Amino acid sequence: MPAILNDQNALKRWAPWLLAAAAVAAGYAAYGWPGVLLAITVIVFWLLLQFSRALRVMRQAANKPKGSVASAVMLHTKLRPGMRLAQVMQLTGSFGLPLTPPEEASSGNEAFLWRDESGASVELQLQEGQLSSWKLKREA
Repeated sequence: MPAILNDQNALKRWAPWLLAAAAVAAGYAAYGWPGVLLAITVIVFWLLLQFSRALRVMRQAANKPKGSVASAVMLHTKLRPGMRLAQVMQLTGSFGLPLTPPEEASSGNEAFLWRDESGASVELQLQEGQLSSWKLKREA
């Protein structure tokens, strides 16, 4: 069995590219060059949708104070392992306060903090861009 099928992270990284190549090949097999153009058009449209969604999340987060969230407890209940930072930013509506120095962040392990007005906070740990663990801290 190829190594790419054994490694889940590698499969997640390569799956969109393999699907795009399969769409181009299927378009060529079914309709020739017009099918290739249709497949490329669909791929570009999908990429534009992803880019638009990322920009919308960034625009929304830029309008709020960094590291703020309406309710840290509600955020804590909505978090799931494997969420991407953009998904967390959609929940919080703001950028998180980075707890990881830039030198360590390049290794793929990052930590962010969101705090609400009551003083409760949620600290998130991300590995390879995906949420791996989080802690809720409440002021006593």
